[in-house]
Amino acid sequence: MTAQQGTTAANIALIRDTLDAFNRGDVDTCIARMGPHFVMNLAGLPPMHGAEIWRQGFDVIKRGFPDLRAQIDDIVADGDQVAVRLTFRGTHQGEYLGIPATGRIVEYVSHEFYRIVDGLVAEEWICSDTATMQGQITSGDV
Repeated sequence: MTAQQGTTAANIALIRDTLDAFNRGDVDTCIARMGPHFVMNLAGLPPMHGAEIWRQGFDVIKRGFPDLRAQIDDIVADGDQVAVRLTFRGTHQGEYLGIPATGRIVEYVSHEFYRIVDGLVAEEWICSDTATMQGQITSGDV
């Protein structure tokens, strides 16, 4: 195995392990895997800096969907870049973006890209189908 292949495998393992921590609700482990100058890019928004902004987003989504889980559908890597196609599933059990709990189950897709530096996530790009998720909690369709 070449050094490049070893790095790619380690980067995939980092993202898999971090998503496992997300599924357990272990925000501290997720944060510990972020680099000191972490940047989060959400589709349609300007870049946001720092792990604390990520923690705030985690808290918002987990308050609304405490059982939310990410299932890895595809994961590929090349060098310091990792791409993941995820399916998120959870139950709307708390207020989310002003919408009171409905008890409805949601399922939506997210495409996420990560840049790894020195074994930590330096930057992420998230393109989640939040329109589908919000439609499910306002109309009940899955």
